[in-house]
Amino acid sequence: MDTTGTFEMCKALSKHKMLTAIHKHYTVDEWKKFVKENPECLDYIAVSSGTSDNDFKKLVEIVDSCKVSTICLDIANGYSEHFADTIRRVRKQFPKITIMAGNVVTGDMTEELILAGADIIKVGIGPGSVCTTRKKAGVGYPQLSAVVECADAAHALGGKVISDGGCTNPGDMAKAFGAGADYVMAGGMFAGHSESGGQLVTINGKQFKEFYGMSSATAMKKYVGKVANYRASEGKTIRVPYRGNVEFTVLDMLGGIRSACTYVGSATLEALSSRTIFIRVPMQTNEVFSRFEINMGVSGYRTSNSKENKK
Repeated sequence: MDTTGTFEMCKALSKHKMLTAIHKHYTVDEWKKFVKENPECLDYIAVSSGTSDNDFKKLVEIVDSCKVSTICLDIANGYSEHFADTIRRVRKQFPKITIMAGNVVTGDMTEELILAGADIIKVGIGPGSVCTTRKKAGVGYPQLSAVVECADAAHALGGKVISDGGCTNPGDMAKAFGAGADYVMAGGMFAGHSESGGQLVTINGKQFKEFYGMSSATAMKKYVGKVANYRASEGKTIRVPYRGNVEFTVLDMLGGIRSACTYVGSATLEALSSRTIFIRVPMQTNEVFSRFEINMGVSGYRTSNSKENKK
């Protein structure tokens, strides 16, 4: 996502050994400049690419010139022979590089993409905060169920999975790991920060940042000029209240996940799934006083503008 997968975000997240999948729209020269100025980020960065010949040509140039060790082959619908062929093509070109690929939501396609050459499968269709695929196309899969199914399939073949989308708080991230995910990818939780892309606007004295899905009309008009006549927009465009530096949000995320591990007696994230039991409930939190919270920013996250963080 061009509003969260930024070089600025990578610099902030790499300090915590968190990987950033950089959006597809930076130029090769911009990549070279960033890597030259920030070599410490190379272990925590992935170059994103699509499936066209032009995408492949650009990918090869970036990987060869910048020595990136992780590739993210990112399309909305991973259910195609063409996508599997693209993975084979990239694997042939880069036999030792780590390849992330998706998105899919079922075990059979997880297996197919791993056998095609992917190391890590991105799991998720429709759960994202600015995704409208489930409304526009009627297509999707409950995210927790998808992670459980795809993780079982991937691990049986020695592969791994990323739970991509659907997390709204650190507890959701912990549940994704508990369901078997090896990694968790998030977009909306990183939106609205100084390091995020999107226009910063002031409305009635309050600051907001633009955030949108990459299948939204906003993204398609920005990069291809319009929404093609044969398809519909499958993403929202919203304004997120400005939340300041992402550091405070990251610390909140990591703290929540560490706490989850202590509650279930897990010394590592890898062991978390073997110590997790899921129970279906009608409501998971007590929100009776949520609207009275103070100094908590958006969705319960502290912001750099709050009094607590200025002390």
